[in-house]
Amino acid sequence: MRRLLVLVSVVVAVDTLFFTALTPLLPHLADKYDLSKAGAGVFISAYAAGALLGAIPAGLATTRLGPKPTVLIGLILMTAASLGFALAGEVWTLEVSRLFQGIGSSCSWAGGLAWLVAVSPRRHRGELLGTAMGAAVFGALLGPVLGALAGTVGIRAAFLGVTVMGVALVTWAATTPGVVAERQPLRAGLIAARERWLLAGLWLITLPALLFGVLIVLVPLQLNGYGWGTIAIGALFLATTVLEMVLNPILGRLTDRHGWVRPVRAALVGSIAVSVALALARQPALVAPLVLAAGIAYGAFYTPGLALISQGAERAGLAQGLAFGLMNACWGVGALVGPAAGGALADAAGDSVPYLLLACVCVATYLATRLRYAEPVGELP
Repeated sequence: MRRLLVLVSVVVAVDTLFFTALTPLLPHLADKYDLSKAGAGVFISAYAAGALLGAIPAGLATTRLGPKPTVLIGLILMTAASLGFALAGEVWTLEVSRLFQGIGSSCSWAGGLAWLVAVSPRRHRGELLGTAMGAAVFGALLGPVLGALAGTVGIRAAFLGVTVMGVALVTWAATTPGVVAERQPLRAGLIAARERWLLAGLWLITLPALLFGVLIVLVPLQLNGYGWGTIAIGALFLATTVLEMVLNPILGRLTDRHGWVRPVRAALVGSIAVSVALALARQPALVAPLVLAAGIAYGAFYTPGLALISQGAERAGLAQGLAFGLMNACWGVGALVGPAAGGALADAAGDSVPYLLLACVCVATYLATRLRYAEPVGELP
């Protein structure tokens, strides 16, 4: 089980490394291709569009082919996308590469998490999922470093390195023993989606995708306007993801022992405060520490959300692969809408509007936890 945990952790880490590498590069790419905030948001959203397109097929592949073959498909697509990104010369070719990386990501996450859940004891599931999520955050931590490196040595050289890592991961996964596929038709997922605990978990994946989606478009462009370069922006997001990496395994243990309600409510209160503060902040001296706070508040939803999805699927009799396929779809919606809508709203009405709207969404979610999800227990009733 530990060897598999390491493999799955490395898979999701490399995936998020590629995803977040573009954050410090965004001002450079926006200048090079003359992108507005809305255009930059659409570019960032291409990955999420791919994740959304691949979400349900990835879930079905996990139940038909098994978790291991699904992970291999995801890694092959991610490796090919990295190579495409290294060789691309036009913005549309970058977007196509990013789209296919998103499709591969859906396969890697659905297959990897289902593979991990299949071999893990239920009482430690939150901790193991939190560890995998912490590894994903570690990959996100290295992403800005890769982006800063690409700004120094060139995009082609940096992403050829990612391609080499992808080939090594395909080999590693191919030599790891798999598990039997948990066969289930798609309609089972549609029926199970009415289970309220599963719905709560899916929303806890969608919400931070919206929050971070707006943050990773507006903050780099805002800081670049004050003279921050690629390395400085990368360092800020690096520090942010360090905090997330430390936080997620702790949240997993807390979720196993005390339930998900209290950590989620604390994250909602923090997210409301941070979003309102970002709407008001104008100077880098204020924005930078708020980005660090956002990493803690926004990132605190993922581990309770993953645990809740797994438990809700079990309660509804839903295959874990399909459950994590639904998870990818919900993350894809949030990560698609967040950057695209956030960038468009910022262009039309200023940066404050997207942040204030997200604060309102967090307020509504907090009220929902008070009205419908009051059980402060680790096991679902």
